[in-house]
Amino acid sequence: MRTAAPGLGEEAARVAPATARDERRFLTGPTSRRRELRFLWTVLREFLHGFRVLHFVGPCVTVFGSARVAEDSPYYKLARQLGAGLSRQGFTVLTGGGPGIMEAANRGAREAGGPSIGCNIVLPTEQHPNPYLDRWLACRYFFVRKVLLVKCSYTFVIMTGGLGTLDELFEAFTLIQNKKILDSPVVVVSRAYWASLGVLLADMQRHGMVAAADLHLLTYTDSVEEALAHIERHAVVKYQLAAKRQPRRWWWLGE
Repeated sequence: MRTAAPGLGEEAARVAPATARDERRFLTGPTSRRRELRFLWTVLREFLHGFRVLHFVGPCVTVFGSARVAEDSPYYKLARQLGAGLSRQGFTVLTGGGPGIMEAANRGAREAGGPSIGCNIVLPTEQHPNPYLDRWLACRYFFVRKVLLVKCSYTFVIMTGGLGTLDELFEAFTLIQNKKILDSPVVVVSRAYWASLGVLLADMQRHGMVAAADLHLLTYTDSVEEALAHIERHAVVKYQLAAKRQPRRWWWLGE
């Protein structure tokens, strides 16, 4: 198993500016065919590596949340308890692999004896692999990372977070709403923190921009036990995850 390596922060600081330049060039309109082909090849390699790393991790729950949450925060403790509970349900806990809420969920999974996986992103600040990962991969591109975090997951847990967490919440929400992925439970933890989000969505519904049925895709709770019970009913039982078999390993692919 690969664990978080010391010094990755320095490596991220070196690689991140080049990565940002590549993305900016790609998103500023058509460039030369050679440059676009080179960019696509880089993305393909990153997807291929991610698929291989995650192929045998089993059914996952992705936990989203802020990197800025300290270890003594009640939000950290809640995420840690949730990570442990998800592991006991038989899930692999998948996070963005960084500090804060991500670290807490991975830590809880590790302490409960379950698999703990991180899908990290190369950034100059904040984002570095936490020490509670059994396996991790470092993505250069946000859109690759977002696909990987969704691909293996049967449930999404939204903990306290900022813009990145909101982005991940609405990504999962939109994919489920439009039937692009399974009708997976989305559990939003901490009613008080996310109260303004509920008000915003209710206002959108009043204006006819969001259907009432769509809002039922989100479940709000303050309780780890309630979150786990909801996931048990709407993911473990619904999709018979306990009976799912691991993919067959092929020796000639180095598996």
